[in-house]
Amino acid sequence: MTNQRPGSDHGQHVEPTHVPHVDRGLSPAFGDPAEVLRAHARARPRHVAVACGDRSITWAELDALMDRVAATLQHEGIEPTRSIAICAATSIEYLVAFLGAMRAAVAVAPISPSLTPQAIVAMIADSGARRVFADRANAEALAAANGPLSVPVTLFDGSPSFESWLRPAGAAPAHVTPGPDWPFNIIYSSGTTGAPKGIVQPYAMRWTHMQRGPAHGYDADAVTLISTPLYSNTTLVSVFPTLATGGAIVLMPRFDAQRYLELAQRVRASHTMLVPVQYHRIMALPGFGRYDLAAFRAKFSTSAPFAAELKRDVLARWPGGLTEFYGMTEGGGTCVLQAHVHREKLHTVGLPAEGHDIRLIDDAGREVARGGAGEVVGWSPANMMTGYHNRPEATAAAEWHREGKRFIRTGDVGRFDEDGFLTLVDRKKDMIISGGFNIFPGDLEAVMREHPAVSEVAVVGMPSEEWGETPVAFVVRKAGTRENADDIRAWANERLGRMQRVAAVHLVAELPRSAIGKVLKRELRARYAR
Repeated sequence: MTNQRPGSDHGQHVEPTHVPHVDRGLSPAFGDPAEVLRAHARARPRHVAVACGDRSITWAELDALMDRVAATLQHEGIEPTRSIAICAATSIEYLVAFLGAMRAAVAVAPISPSLTPQAIVAMIADSGARRVFADRANAEALAAANGPLSVPVTLFDGSPSFESWLRPAGAAPAHVTPGPDWPFNIIYSSGTTGAPKGIVQPYAMRWTHMQRGPAHGYDADAVTLISTPLYSNTTLVSVFPTLATGGAIVLMPRFDAQRYLELAQRVRASHTMLVPVQYHRIMALPGFGRYDLAAFRAKFSTSAPFAAELKRDVLARWPGGLTEFYGMTEGGGTCVLQAHVHREKLHTVGLPAEGHDIRLIDDAGREVARGGAGEVVGWSPANMMTGYHNRPEATAAAEWHREGKRFIRTGDVGRFDEDGFLTLVDRKKDMIISGGFNIFPGDLEAVMREHPAVSEVAVVGMPSEEWGETPVAFVVRKAGTRENADDIRAWANERLGRMQRVAAVHLVAELPRSAIGKVLKRELRARYAR
C-alpha cells in the first residue's frame, strides 16, 4: 500500500506499451476484462489504481493482488462460472476481491449490507456462493442473527483475515479465458422476504460497459470519485470504464456532501457517478462555490428520477458535463441525456443510446401509436442480462419478444416527444426509489402483515426532498386492537433493512379498491398529498 495521490507516479513517467484497444463501435469484439487491467499494470505499474482514505495501491500492486485472489480461489477448487459473495462496506480489499474473482472467471454476488441478515443469508444461498467475503461488522451481524454461515467466510478486517487467506506473494493463477455468456456478477434487486431475485450479468454486458470509457472522457489520466456502494450496478458502470482506460478509482466508503467536495478538490476528480439525492445535498451546501471543481470533465447520474430544476442547477454551478443514464440493472435498452448539450430537454431521460432499440407497449403487448404512452421495453446488442438467477418464470415475465429480438420490460410508462426524447410519465410497477436504491413495497407489506394488529397494509412511495422518494404505509388494524401508528412503524422498522424503513404509518378504516379488489395506490398517494 502507498500514500500516493491518484494521477501521480513514484518515479519517472512510464510510456505506455501495448494496451488493448477500447473500441467505440456498437458491437465491439469481445475481450477479456482481466487482461485489459493486466496490460495497464505493465504499461504504468507505478501509477495509482485505487485509493481509499490515506491508503492506495498502484497498478502493479493491484495486478499482483488480483493474481493472488484468483490463485487462491483456484486452489480452493472454485471453478470458472461458480460464484463468491461479498457483503461489506466499500474498501480497497472489496474491489481487489471482486477483480481477483474476475481474473479466475468466478462470478461475484455483491450483496447490500443494509438488508436484514435473513435477506443476506437468503441471497448468499441463492447465489450458490462457495466463499463469502465480509467486513467484521457485517459478519458479526450475520452470525448474531443466523449462526455460522454454511460457507466459509473471509474477513477484510478481522480473523480469518483476507491477507492470511491469500496465496503467497508471487502466486500466479492458471489462465482462464471467459466466454461472453459466462456470468460476471449476480446483482440482487430486492429480497427482504420470499425468494430474492438475482440479476445475472454476463461478461459481454460488463465488457460493453467498459467500452463506454473513451466516449465519456475516461482515459489514463482520469480520476473517478466513487461515493456510491460497490454492490450497486450504479457504481460499477463507472468503476469499470475507469479501469478499462487505465484511470484511478478513489473510493469514499460513506457519503457526506461536504467531505465529498473536499475530497473532489484534493484529488482533482475528473469523473463521478452520483444519484440525484446526492446531487441535491451537495448543491444545497452554502459553501458549494468555495470548492475548486474545475478538473471535472464529466458527471453522471442514474437509478432515480432527476428533477429538471436540479439538473439545471448542477449545469449552472458545477464545471464539466452532466449525463443521465436511464436503464435497468437487467439491461435492455438505455437512454442517455447529455444535459449540457440538450438543455431544453432536462425534463426527459434522453435519447436511446446508439444501436439500442427502445419501444413502448400497451398491456396487451402491442406497440402503442406514435405519441402515445406505454411501458418502456428495450434491446441492445450486448447490454442484456442472462436472466434472473434460478428464476426462469420471472425471467420470462421480464421479456418481450419481437422480430427475433429479446427485449427487457422496465415496468415504467413513458412517451417519446417529437424529437425522439423519452419522458417518463409513471411507473407501471410500484417500486420505490429512495436515495438511488430500489425498494419493493411488497417486501415491506409482507413484514408489516406479521404484526398482530395489522389486518391490511399498502405501502406507497411519496416524494421526499431528502431521499427522492420515501415509503409510507397505510394500515387497517384488526378489530379490537389498540396499537397506534408510531408503535406499528417502530415494530416494522426494527425488522426491515436500513434503506427500507417506513417514514410514516397512517391508520385507515379501509383501503381503496377497484371493482376487482385491487388496492388503488394512486388514491393513497393523492390522499397523503392532501
